[in-house]
Amino acid sequence: MRTAEETAAAVRAAVEAAVWAPSVHNTQPWSFAVRGDEIDVFADPERRLPLQDPAGREMLISIGAAVLNIRLSLAVLGYEPVVRLLPDPDRPALLATVRLGAETEPGEHTRMLHEQIPRRRTHRGAFLDVPIPRNFADALAAEARAEGARLTPVRSEAGVRVLAAVTRAAQEVQEQDRALCLEVLRWARPPGTSRGDGVPPEAYPRRPDRTEPDFPQRHYSRDHLWGYDRPPAASPPASPGLVAVLSTVPDTPEEWLRAGQALQRVLLFAAAHGVRAAFHTQALEMHHLREFVREELLDGEYPQMIMRLGITGEDSGTLRRPLAEVFAGAG
Repeated sequence: MRTAEETAAAVRAAVEAAVWAPSVHNTQPWSFAVRGDEIDVFADPERRLPLQDPAGREMLISIGAAVLNIRLSLAVLGYEPVVRLLPDPDRPALLATVRLGAETEPGEHTRMLHEQIPRRRTHRGAFLDVPIPRNFADALAAEARAEGARLTPVRSEAGVRVLAAVTRAAQEVQEQDRALCLEVLRWARPPGTSRGDGVPPEAYPRRPDRTEPDFPQRHYSRDHLWGYDRPPAASPPASPGLVAVLSTVPDTPEEWLRAGQALQRVLLFAAAHGVRAAFHTQALEMHHLREFVREELLDGEYPQMIMRLGITGEDSGTLRRPLAEVFAGAG
């Protein structure tokens, strides 16, 4: 029988793992509280993007990724995680509860995924011209299926060009919206920042990469000369990598949370094999373009994330808020 001290240590370790989850613009839109052996996972509405993400879909995907980290952490510590999504209709900010269940023995696969939690990084550029094998793409798709979502590798050149085109179209339209641009810039962090959230200049190249076909990234630095420099002799990478779309059949808040768990499982499995991911949500933030992707490329399934996966020789920085800002402890 577990002691109170063991329970408290397991809960703290799980929350420490949760904060390493990816989130839109690294907003980290979550907070956590504890009731006995149960972790409550809350949305932080102050960190939602009202213009880019009015329905909170991207916020819930981010929080779903944090829930998977909690599950993996508890499993590695020998506890079966018992998860309830959206457990209380009267408390809409409470998105999940995770309870320490029966004792269990973690498998090697679970250990492998857990080891990658603090190592995984988002990439914001092109990839080296190293192909992703078909069987590895199939393995990534299997990770998504384990969480109830579908990861579709886009194998045709035409399909890749279409996704690149809708991404460019969305990016160019959004760049004309001053308020939306300011919302993105709110999460850009200058060099030497003391903040623990947002996108630091160490996370993207100073001169944006151009892939072929081109998948534009967000402009975090705008008129500032922020970003990391490559060695002068190095030619910039240009490959988009493997383009894939994560989708679900329903399009509900519960499915967004499931999609986040599937996304994080894919990312951790990829990271364990030296593969990183770049995200493109621009087209999915515009209703008509999202519907176009759903109807023309996904047989009616709802796209939740467009991503590129590949190999990069570069490391990138990241920021995380201190645990005290997100963890209320026992309640």
